[in-house]
Amino acid sequence: MNSSKVHLEGLNISFGKTHAVKDVSIDFPEHSVTAIIGPSGCGKSTLLRSINRMHDLVPSARVTGKILLDNDDIYDRGVDPVSIRRRVGMVFQKPNPFPAMSIYDNVVAGYKLNGRMVRSEADEIVETCLKRVALWDEVKDRLKTNAMNLSGGQQQRLCIARTIAVKPEVILMDEPASALDPISTLKIEELIEELKERYTIIIVTHNMQQAARVSDFTAFLYLGELIECGGTKKIFTTPEQKQTEDYITGRFG
Repeated sequence: MNSSKVHLEGLNISFGKTHAVKDVSIDFPEHSVTAIIGPSGCGKSTLLRSINRMHDLVPSARVTGKILLDNDDIYDRGVDPVSIRRRVGMVFQKPNPFPAMSIYDNVVAGYKLNGRMVRSEADEIVETCLKRVALWDEVKDRLKTNAMNLSGGQQQRLCIARTIAVKPEVILMDEPASALDPISTLKIEELIEELKERYTIIIVTHNMQQAARVSDFTAFLYLGELIECGGTKKIFTTPEQKQTEDYITGRFG
């Protein structure tokens, strides 16, 4: 088994009186895809967002326990959340290119925040990242056009290109294909398969077939608790917990 890239230990997340994630401990192995599955409202996205400290932006949120990224606790006092978000990228459910920017500027937007960059370097980053998300051939002749002119599936791949431009180590994906048509979904899934060679990917999905297709490991969350996790094949064929089996076979959820 791959070594652990991200390790959660006794993670609890609350919003006011709502206890959304309850005492979760789990390892996310390096250079692999881990799917987090479970019914709506069970804490999947809440857990995912804690891994790049997005809850810092929510006044009522309280996060306790440990989240280790290469053995560094990302919630330690001296840790800068911005540096964590550089190492841990995020792709959202709905494609969110920056609306007033060209395709080109979208790709280098995050990179520019890290300091000045020369044009030749920017050109190289744009081409490399767009090739990596299989978008270069589709857009190379219109890099200066508004990113909002792209189709939904192209916009999502652009957002992934923007995420990898800052060279993260981990990519979090929150239902990255749920707003897309089947052909675009397939392209995103193929892309995930390729990206895991360079990155550790954690994906939240409510689509069982998608979890089975794209992930190496699967974690089943229910009512904020981690019911079971393990190799995807095992979770989908011989789960140890009856709750897992009932969810995967569609008896509830």
